[in-house]
Amino acid sequence: MSHVDRTARLRIVLDDTEPAIWRTVEVPLTISLKGLHEVIQAAMPFEDEHLFGFRIDGKHYTVPDAEFDTPETYSAELMTLRAVWEEGIRQFAYTYDFGDNWQHTITVEEVFEADPGAEYPRLLAGEGRAPPEDVGGTFGYEEFQDALEDPDHPEHASLVEWCGGSFDPSTMDIEMIRARMGRLVRAKR
Repeated sequence: MSHVDRTARLRIVLDDTEPAIWRTVEVPLTISLKGLHEVIQAAMPFEDEHLFGFRIDGKHYTVPDAEFDTPETYSAELMTLRAVWEEGIRQFAYTYDFGDNWQHTITVEEVFEADPGAEYPRLLAGEGRAPPEDVGGTFGYEEFQDALEDPDHPEHASLVEWCGGSFDPSTMDIEMIRARMGRLVRAKR
């Protein structure tokens, strides 16, 4: 593992969902916003099939794309969490999938000296299962849950098949998420 001096504890909340979906993670303060995107993808979990962006102090950070960028677009690969922290910013927004428009609120809860025996990033806690990819945003997610809960719903059978058999929005597969985080740790070595 590469040497980590300072660590940030972040609370990531997927906005406007019932039941609540949130994660608490620890990441190196030196992580880029692109790296933080990868952590969020592993922690929720999502499958990284769509574009993303961070909105911080009125600026939009994403992976540069000459076809879609504007002068107000900045590189998520070049901006670090340390720079955000040093600007005094303690809360900012992350959007995943501009079609479904999954809005997240990220709060920097604490910055502290890294535990020399720990590997980062790491998941500390969380609740709720992230919505399936391409479910249609918060409205589509509510419709999806309603259809799954009602065996008489006209879309029940097709949605059960689409999501792989069952979907409990209140559960989180912590072991699978930790395995995904572990892959990020190993990839950074």
